[in-house]
Amino acid sequence: MNVEQLALRSVALVADAIESLDAQLLRGTFGPVTARAEQVAAAFGSTAHLRINGNRVKGFAQHSGFYRTMDGWVRTHANYPHHEHRLLQALGAQGRVSLADALQKLTSIQAQELIVDAGGIAAKVQSRKQWLGSAAGKAAQEGHWAQFSHHHGTGQSVWEPNAEGYGPLSGLKVLDMTRVIAGPTATKTLAAFGAQVLRVDGPRFPELTEQHIDTGFSKRSTVLDISNPADKSVMDDLLAETDVLICGYRPGSLGRFGLGITQLQEKYPNMIIAELNAWGYDGPSSARRGFDSIVQAACGIADAYRSEDGTPGALPVQALDHATGYGLAAAIISMAQARVEHRIVGHVRFSLARTAEALFAFGTAVEPPEELKLPELGHKLSPYGNLEYALPPFEVNGQSLDFPASPPRYGEDHPLWL
Repeated sequence: MNVEQLALRSVALVADAIESLDAQLLRGTFGPVTARAEQVAAAFGSTAHLRINGNRVKGFAQHSGFYRTMDGWVRTHANYPHHEHRLLQALGAQGRVSLADALQKLTSIQAQELIVDAGGIAAKVQSRKQWLGSAAGKAAQEGHWAQFSHHHGTGQSVWEPNAEGYGPLSGLKVLDMTRVIAGPTATKTLAAFGAQVLRVDGPRFPELTEQHIDTGFSKRSTVLDISNPADKSVMDDLLAETDVLICGYRPGSLGRFGLGITQLQEKYPNMIIAELNAWGYDGPSSARRGFDSIVQAACGIADAYRSEDGTPGALPVQALDHATGYGLAAAIISMAQARVEHRIVGHVRFSLARTAEALFAFGTAVEPPEELKLPELGHKLSPYGNLEYALPPFEVNGQSLDFPASPPRYGEDHPLWL
């Protein structure tokens, strides 16, 4: 599969969006923005390059992976402790061996549904033909990669780009309600270009420390329990001043707190809203949890990457996550420009399943990827120690772009705009 083109094209969208904003609103004071292939590759494989005090970060947890079933394979995702607990509890398993034994007694679809019904994460490994013939697969093919809608705002944009700031997005207030890789990649990209990003997590399921470090550069991090009236009031105050909200929760899950997308659009008509999820917004899987690896299993990628012994495989990097993240960032930058220039307020939706369709549309690479130079890496001191990390995949005026700041201590920032 042509992962290289998916990566290069998604990053190029961000560079084009920044250049357009710079040319139209800053009169070219920021400078030309480009990307080098080796830096793009490093950014898409960021966890492989991250070192914390010289130590590598761990990969998938022990209960995440491919397991044989009676009639094929299933892929599980158990990196988060609560998902691991639900997976093992659903199958009455105590460890990897007993989990494997339990799954071999079920069909792939039985295993998938049993785990999902328990609140865990799993997907039957399907061929491309099976996916395209399913209701979920047909729904994922509908519409454009970025699904936009627009309306006229009720007043002039509060935010305008400022040539005096750190970058072309300096002062843009971005509320980050996303987790894992795709959404946080979008917001760390916006932060690299100067946006003020505040990530808000709930208290029940904290982000994995290494994941927070990898995606937390130049952001602030806070924890709010929006089921608590006091914290919900703080959230409302934040939203009242927010330029951009990016939300990665399952469709409909925040409606009971008054934070559904339609509710937010009515209350904050000048706020740009970006959404992402795993499976899209129509079809039988739209409300299900999912991750890059799980979507790969369902849509035919894992089947296409089988090893010689028949074991399903995976893309060399979490390309669906990263490409979706850069696509989101590009869309947000373009919508921010449209709000300033035309008082048009945008809403955009992305999904990992639709990004998988974009990857398949690129076809198979005609030639093997060229051998890349070693990437330039960044180095910063952080609350977690010395970090070595993949830089943003951009050059500005021929110089590598770096993040303005290291990741903060998780959840310890005050929930306010600076």
